Amino acid sequence: MSSFRQRIADVLIAQKMATREQLDEVIAESSRNGKSFARLLIDRGIVSQASLTELLSKELGLPMISLSKYRLDPAIASLIPERLARQYGVIALAKFGPRLVVAVSDPLNIFTIDDLKALTQVAIDPVLSPETEIRRAIEQLYTNQAPAAEPKAGETEGTPDDEMLDTAVAHLLSERGEGEAPVVQVINLMVIEAMRRHASDIHLEPTAELLRVRYRIDGRLVLGHQLPKAVQNPVLTRLKIMSGTDITEWRLPQDGRFKVRLEEREVDFRVSILPITNGGKVVLRLLDKANLTMGLDHLGFLPDSIEQFKEAVKRPHGMILVTGPTGSGKSTTLYSVLNQLNQPTRNLITIEDPVEYQIEGITQVQVNAEIGLTFAGGLRSLLRQSPDVVMIGEIRDFETADIAMKASLTGQLVLSTLHTNDASSAVTRLIDMGVEPFLVASSVTLIEAQRLVRKLCPKCREPYHPDPKVLEQLEVRPAPGSTFHKAVGCRLCGGSGYKGRMGVIEVFQVDERVRELIVSRAQSWEIKQYAINTLGMSPLRQDGLHKVEMGLTTLEEVIAVTSEE
Repeated sequence: MSSFRQRIADVLIAQKMATREQLDEVIAESSRNGKSFARLLIDRGIVSQASLTELLSKELGLPMISLSKYRLDPAIASLIPERLARQYGVIALAKFGPRLVVAVSDPLNIFTIDDLKALTQVAIDPVLSPETEIRRAIEQLYTNQAPAAEPKAGETEGTPDDEMLDTAVAHLLSERGEGEAPVVQVINLMVIEAMRRHASDIHLEPTAELLRVRYRIDGRLVLGHQLPKAVQNPVLTRLKIMSGTDITEWRLPQDGRFKVRLEEREVDFRVSILPITNGGKVVLRLLDKANLTMGLDHLGFLPDSIEQFKEAVKRPHGMILVTGPTGSGKSTTLYSVLNQLNQPTRNLITIEDPVEYQIEGITQVQVNAEIGLTFAGGLRSLLRQSPDVVMIGEIRDFETADIAMKASLTGQLVLSTLHTNDASSAVTRLIDMGVEPFLVASSVTLIEAQRLVRKLCPKCREPYHPDPKVLEQLEVRPAPGSTFHKAVGCRLCGGSGYKGRMGVIEVFQVDERVRELIVSRAQSWEIKQYAINTLGMSPLRQDGLHKVEMGLTTLEEVIAVTSEE
């Protein structure tokens, strides 16, 4: 480490910030008394804390991070005991598998990294932060457990600065960047940014000249970074190692996964690798278990709908179907139900393709058609395991549907999904698959259809009066006194005007009259009209318009996802 001290000293002299004599004295005192070389430079007024942090980052190739914009995770920070955190001026920020990201103010201390490695038994990835910010964070975490500061109005929530990623990339491209640590830092920063921005996916797309990074936020792709082409191979290879895929295979598609813990959140990453003309395109799907713990009440159900849904879930048997196109949040809804039902007194088994969220206490089966483990075959086997609740990822064929329906009549609560435009269409879809109408009528207790719309940013939304002609053309008849809001955009929402998503939901209960209609092979529109006129069902568009009138979303969002109505 003395060579690093000498390098810093040489730079300070070259920039005329200190003389050789001054620095020789600092080095001698540091060696004699064991005091921090960096701290002595600051205490003697040779360099400011901010300037030294910037200099260390540049010379050592370490990314900088501002802890004032970082929401700390006490569980992660506790991996380093308070005594060592205070002694070395360090704080743990995130854990990525066998690596721990640690903020340090003095990377020149020869004992810091070695002691942390020995204590935690994992590799340490240091990032730089001013000592005052680290000390303040330590006081918050270890003294009074004060909560991390909320973002100020108009600020983006805890997103790493672009300069941090630029620094890590520069380190990777430099001679000092040889080896594993720099590429890990690049990936860490991308993952942290995605988690902080609540992205659902990270897209790494090689082009002829660069590696493009995009984030899917609230259903829309947003450009994140454009990295030099030279980082493509090390970054993609590292992701293959993390996800357990074959690093020597670039000709065939591959799938894998890895796990990350940050800010009290444990997030699974599902990795899809697709060979393309310019290399391998990688898409990372973020599967945040925090979405499941919120429960059904936070998914967008209106009061009447949520009560109907909960009543169906309480029943010991029957079939509940969730319908909608790909990306409409069906899996999140079903997992939220499973999370609610997950009790030691129940045996819950799922069969999925793929298994998205891995939940303790639930037996989960991964479909593998290559070896003959299909939905239908797996379903037959798991029914011999005495389940109380069965979740089938998707009903795709007659055989799966037939087995599932019969299981729901023999004491199991069965949950599954279908791809249909609305709830009543699920009935005709099952009959079209070949399921007997009497079996559909006897087994299905509730069908829920859903779409996802973006929620208005509460900080910048503005009321407005839409053109009456537009409302008339769309056949929208707002209630008297209704207020419409529009998206504006601010720093908190990244300029989009929206923050987060919610469901537009249609809940269809199956009563005796509906069963008669099903057995008589009534058309889906007949069944739907009965549900609206007699059962009081709110169709998708009507549910969405209620949420527009509540100021939760915009008219444009609802129209876009209910255009088929």
